[in-house]
Amino acid sequence: MKLATALSERSDLQRRLTELSTRLNQNAKVQEGDSPAEEPEALLRETDGVLLRLEELIARINLTNSRTVSEGVSLTELLAKRDCLGKRITLMRSFLDAASARVDRYSRTEIKVHSSVSVSALQQELDRRSKSLRELDEHIQELNWTTELL
Repeated sequence: MKLATALSERSDLQRRLTELSTRLNQNAKVQEGDSPAEEPEALLRETDGVLLRLEELIARINLTNSRTVSEGVSLTELLAKRDCLGKRITLMRSFLDAASARVDRYSRTEIKVHSSVSVSALQQELDRRSKSLRELDEHIQELNWTTELL
């Protein structure tokens, strides 16, 4: 099984767990004399099976990520870099939105407000980082589709 296939299955299992949790909660209580639409015991057994498979997949994915090396860097390190680069880009976008927001003055006597940074220079840096993130993500996706799950 390819790593990408395992990642897809992990995502499906996580979604299934969310659905099972909702179904369990919907059948947690019933009025006296009624029976639940679904048997909670059966749902709990199904949940246990999903969790066992998810645990196995997560362990194998993590093991594969730590042992897969590209250009001297493990896939785990590449994923950490991608996550932090994405967070940096989100932070920069928010800051640039605030820094470039226009402040209207209604009269000449109102205080002028200026940006505290060079918006255009930071926008260029943001564009470079966004390109790096896209390239890194493409490299990670390529590894996912070419690496066998351990």
